[in-house]
Formats: sequence, C-alpha cells, structure tokens
Amino acid sequence: MQVQQLAYFLAVAEARHFTRAADVVGVSQPTLSKQVRALENSLGTALFTRTRHGAELTSAGETLLPHARRIVIDVANAERAVHEIAQLRRGRVRLGATPSMIDGLLPDVLREFRLTYPDIELEVQEAGSRVLTDHLLAGRLDIAVLIVPLAVSSPDIETHLVFRERLVLASPRDAWLGEEVAVTDLNDLPLVMFREGYDLRDVTVRACNRAGFEPRFAVEGGEMGAVLRFVEAGLGHAVVPEIVLSSRTDLARSWIVEPPLAREVAVAHRDVSSLPLAARTFRDLLLRKLG
Repeated sequence: MQVQQLAYFLAVAEARHFTRAADVVGVSQPTLSKQVRALENSLGTALFTRTRHGAELTSAGETLLPHARRIVIDVANAERAVHEIAQLRRGRVRLGATPSMIDGLLPDVLREFRLTYPDIELEVQEAGSRVLTDHLLAGRLDIAVLIVPLAVSSPDIETHLVFRERLVLASPRDAWLGEEVAVTDLNDLPLVMFREGYDLRDVTVRACNRAGFEPRFAVEGGEMGAVLRFVEAGLGHAVVPEIVLSSRTDLARSWIVEPPLAREVAVAHRDVSSLPLAARTFRDLLLRKLG
C-alpha cells in the first residue's frame, strides 16, 4: 500500500468517476486505474464497483475511506513541516471561520500575525460550522473558528472553547424595539433570515420553536453581510452576534431576554502535533487573543 495509491483512491471516492478523478490529480485515466487496481490487489478486495456511469465504493472501500484520508493528511502535514524554513520565514496557514468571526474579531488577529510573520501566507475561508468541520476532517483547513455544538463532533478534531457570544436583535433605526425584547416578541416581527445550514438560522428557529411559534421570514437566504444590509434597508429584523453591530451605525440593537440567546465559540483543529509550525503558531495566537 502506497501513499500515492491512497491519494488516487480518495480522488475516485470523491469524484465517483475514474476519468474525472484522473483530471483532478493530473494523471492519465489508465495510470490512475492501474494504481487503484494495484491497491485493491494488495488488500485482496475490490474497493469500487465499476459501472458504465462511474464508480461506487464497496463496503471495503467505505471502511478504508477515513483511514486513507488520515494517512494522506498526515503525510501532507509532515511534508509541509519538513519544508518549512526555521523561524517561520516560510509557510501557510489555512484558516476557516464563520462570517460573524470574520466580520468581527478575526481582522485584528490576522493583522497582528501578519505584522509578526510577514512571510507566512494566510488563506481564509468563510463558511458555516458544519462545512468548516468537514473541511478540517478532509485536510482542507488547518484551523477553524466555529460554533459548538453546531459543528460536527469527531474524535479527530480538538476543540477549545474561547468565549460565549451574546446574540442580539438588529433592527432598522426607525423600528427600534427598545433596550430589551423577549423571544416571544419575535413572533410578531418580519425577520431577515440566513440561508439553510447557517448557524444563526438554527439558533433563531430553535429559540422560536421552544417559545411555541414558527418565525415569519420577510427575506431569507443571505450571508452575514447581506442580512445586515437588508435590515439597514428596512426589510425586517435579524438575530445576530453583538460583535457585528460595532461598526453598523445605521442599525439599532436590542438585548434578547427571556431567555437570553448566546452561543459558544471554539478554536478547532486536528491533532496539534500534526499541524505545520505556522499553523501551530497562529493557533496559539488565536487562543491568547480570543480566550
């Protein structure tokens, strides 16, 4: 069993097609098929059921899949670590975060890291917590700042709670409801709602359901920036983290009480010993600044 064979196996498992997988990894389809068949021969069992339209994992292939991912990720991490030059003169950090973190707290952390380590590349991905967890598991990210317990639980991911984030009701200035509102008050309000799968959508809908009603959506489907702009335009109200309103002077804030709404923010990553030096250094800064 060779690491390259496992990488080809993973490409076919994701593409469910040998030709498309070959295009992804940059080899010819016969070369990829030959290596996958060699892997199957070494294991003594078929990993794919080949059809006219593609390829599906067998039960043996499903069993191999998480182990193959872990091995390929570990080898890639080892190669990155070996190739880094001492004193962080080269490297890359692949960071994922929820939109509210990117809009609120992360710019200052990124700026400090960049000033200290100007030669380290920073790659930032914005997504919901479940997507970020999937990308950590697949090795596409080194570190993620996400919401728990909305993120997918996995023994391969370490999470460090850093703070509890208070949620508030954002309203147009001319439709401010006062310093405090109860969750039941949302029953009469047109809400600007995030897209399906968005952390804040889940939190808001669950809170309304526990209060005995279904929320009414005036507009739905946006990301953080779009939702805030829609509220500024007077289309409705939205439940958002307090931090994102700090620079939004056109929006009014009401504390949500009875019950107060909040969520826990965590820094997540794979086993810290497998992280490249640059990513470990950035992780340590994150924990200091957010904790």
